[in-house]
Amino acid sequence: MTEKNKKKETPKAKGKKVKEEKEEKQKDKQEDKTKEKTEEKRKKTEPKKILPPLDFSSLVLPFFTQALIELGETENPEAKNTEENLKLTQRLIDLLSMLKEKTTGNLKPEEEIFLDQCLHQLRIAYMERAKIITL
Repeated sequence: MTEKNKKKETPKAKGKKVKEEKEEKQKDKQEDKTKEKTEEKRKKTEPKKILPPLDFSSLVLPFFTQALIELGETENPEAKNTEENLKLTQRLIDLLSMLKEKTTGNLKPEEEIFLDQCLHQLRIAYMERAKIITL
């Protein structure tokens, strides 16, 4: 194509093109704002998911909590009731005991105390529920 064949853009055509580009940008901004508002609403209505800290207690607490649920000490959040399952409770206590045994000498003093206290609470509650002791 030669220079003669190319059409020259008139100032009017340039103005129209600029105006269309501005309108397109405004439309994009409005869409972005709408998306942001929708995202904010979704975030406000969704329950926040909290990640537990990455430490030793994050390993112990799920077993401890499940054992309390199986003892009937705490409501089962899924079933919305309390039921006893002493065999599963004993298994969870055994798992925590095994964890204690396998980590002996490798825990910080506060981690060792935490695990000991969890085990002590569970063992006392288990013996009371199994009617081995009365408190």
